[in-house]
Amino acid sequence: MSEAEARPTNFIRQIIDEDLASGKHERVHTRFPPEPNGYLHIGHAKSICLNFGIAQDYQGECNLRFDDTNPAKEDIEFVESIKQDVQWLGFQWSGEICYSSNYFDQLHQYAIELINKGLAYVDELTPEQIREYRGTLTSAGKNSPYRDRSVEENLALFEKMRNGEFAEGTACLRAKIDMASNFIVMRDPVIYRIKFATHHQTGDKWCIYPMYDFTHCISDALEGITHSLCTLEFQDNRRLYDWVLDNITISVHPRQYEFSRLNLEYAIMSKRKLSQLVTENVVEGWDDPRMLTVSGLRRRGYTSASIREFCRRIGVTKQDNIVEMASLESCIRDDLNENAPRAMAVLDPLKVVIENLPSTHEEIITMPNHPNKPEMGTREVPFSREVWIDRADFREEANKQYKRLVLGKEVRLRNAYVIRAERIAKDEEGNITCIYCTCDTDTLSKDPADGRKVKGVIHWVSAVHAQAAEFRLYDRLFSVPNPGAADEFLATINPDSLVIRQGFVEPGLRNVAVTTPHQFEREGYFCADSVYSTPSNLVFNRTVGLRDTWAKTGE
Repeated sequence: MSEAEARPTNFIRQIIDEDLASGKHERVHTRFPPEPNGYLHIGHAKSICLNFGIAQDYQGECNLRFDDTNPAKEDIEFVESIKQDVQWLGFQWSGEICYSSNYFDQLHQYAIELINKGLAYVDELTPEQIREYRGTLTSAGKNSPYRDRSVEENLALFEKMRNGEFAEGTACLRAKIDMASNFIVMRDPVIYRIKFATHHQTGDKWCIYPMYDFTHCISDALEGITHSLCTLEFQDNRRLYDWVLDNITISVHPRQYEFSRLNLEYAIMSKRKLSQLVTENVVEGWDDPRMLTVSGLRRRGYTSASIREFCRRIGVTKQDNIVEMASLESCIRDDLNENAPRAMAVLDPLKVVIENLPSTHEEIITMPNHPNKPEMGTREVPFSREVWIDRADFREEANKQYKRLVLGKEVRLRNAYVIRAERIAKDEEGNITCIYCTCDTDTLSKDPADGRKVKGVIHWVSAVHAQAAEFRLYDRLFSVPNPGAADEFLATINPDSLVIRQGFVEPGLRNVAVTTPHQFEREGYFCADSVYSTPSNLVFNRTVGLRDTWAKTGE
């Protein structure tokens, strides 16, 4: 990361500073532990920036470890997408990629150790009975009738589980802790369950798989993690994290610290609900540009720098809060305003014919790629007698506040000539089909010689040279600030989250690289779509508008 992206201090960094100063740790070792059951979203990006950023800033290490303990929901596609997202965000994991499944043999032995110590037992209650026996926040749980089996019986039954002699859901291994604990997570949690599913890393070697709370702390210890960072919903689970490590023979005892997760307006952060959007074809896939997955944001045109900056701005605290979508959009606007070259595109085209130019008139106009950055160079844009302008840039009549083309009035074509609308043609329905204009041929990039003022400037594309293009105008996927709170979140889908327009771009964009950002002047920031766009079929995604239109409407 650059110095400009240096992160301010936070409570986690203060803890690390104290640990290093006291000699508790000589180095910092963090990890990012995603479950490969879906694509990463913007909330995961916050965790990536935190874990990898801390390792980077303290010259430490950060592991990428896949929490792959539920093969029924996992897929190698998700593994590959997560690896790509981490690297695209600008980070690199230390050493080889880690998998919880790397430790299945050791985890199995630690489970046997707990059984031998009388701290784990095989339970044959059904999952529904286990939930019932667990009690509630206001009432204690009750012991399973299988809780007091002997060590020998539990060892034999666990071996039967291991050998596939129980059906799924008919037996599990539970830690023996305290069914009256004030913390439900400590009421004899399940630490192994049966799943007859082929694992993407271990194949069919196992039919019993460890639970997250048992696996995670041991994986941290085996990898020498010093600071295990997770979100606040795992705060109570820290007691189980410590209990497991306190009761097995392991020399390293990492410490877990919790921070607030990212809650973003107009967004869903539940991987289960994101998966539902995909499986029910509400969106095109995990990388649909309306999805706040890292791959969706990348396809829409967000830059990795803008997402890192967003994570820096929102900070790391223990306080839950809701971040405005405008904060994320502000980061990408700030980035692209500085770094995106300019170009011209017409999304709702209306033909202009400049009658005082010859029918064969063509010339090349040199334009700056960025109005404030001469170092970004120039480009050559063809100009001809017929051009496309945006339909919203013409009115037959208008008041003085309207600074675009009006019948009988003048306007400047961006970096080109001043034109005057003389007459119009309409179809049978009364729609304007063409504007006939004249141009002042002495005004190429300069004011009229007689001193008259022309205030309006509109963009255009030469009709002779224009490249046809499709424009996908993406907006927020949900129409309410907190869709997750709705009884049925799918009912809050924004019907205008995707509007498709057909128009034209200047010819230099024919071979633009996918996801390369441009500001289409007066229209917004766009990039060529990585799935649909080809040189012969240009498709551009709107990354974000030039301003926050939601703020104007008060929504």
